Amino acid sequence: MKLAPHLHRLGNDLVACYLVDTPEGITLVDAGMPGHWRDLRRELASLGKSLTDIRGLVLTHGDSDHIGFAERLRSRYGVPVFVHAADAARARTGDKPKTPAGPMRPGPTLTFFGYSLLKNALRTPQVGAVTEIGDGDVLDLPGAPVIVGMPGHSPGSVAVHVPQADAVFVGDALTTRHVLTGRTGPQAAPFTDDPAEALASLDRIAHLSASWVLPGHGAPWRASPAQVGETIRKS
Repeated sequence: MKLAPHLHRLGNDLVACYLVDTPEGITLVDAGMPGHWRDLRRELASLGKSLTDIRGLVLTHGDSDHIGFAERLRSRYGVPVFVHAADAARARTGDKPKTPAGPMRPGPTLTFFGYSLLKNALRTPQVGAVTEIGDGDVLDLPGAPVIVGMPGHSPGSVAVHVPQADAVFVGDALTTRHVLTGRTGPQAAPFTDDPAEALASLDRIAHLSASWVLPGHGAPWRASPAQVGETIRKS
């Protein structure tokens, strides 16, 4: 789905990842679940592009519902996968601490897990090799993505700022649809390692210039990053 010039979303409000299309090629942000591979192929076809136009995949963190087709893209097509050094092991091995799920409602929870089954999330391959990145890095990829460290949801969670797309991609630093309760609107995400740290990290994007704040779960949010911290704290 096209959101704006250069900016496309794959998936839906349950699980989303993103495509930045430029004349120099394509940068992906997150890889959803394995079944989003078909979404990727369809979106590329709609643009008259192919998998060979993808120059890199940037992960906002290493959780399984964000690395879905990453290994397929890396191993079959040689696309490099970038992830913060603190989440590199998580992306490669799946090892992560157990975190409380928090509040949930049966309907939305079953909907999320049903969608996960539909998108083959129980068979998500780990990423065989990653390129480690850090806070402040500007990647040599289409759109020149800027990495902003946002620890909390995981130690290596990042926001990815792409000025050319007028967007900041925030992964699970926040959500606009809680996958376990169905509540919509900007709010803290579930399954967060350190909720207090995650909340503090929201201030790290306040200085960025963007019209879109794009989470991994929930509807795209048309907002200035300067609004994010205050809005989430009031939720």
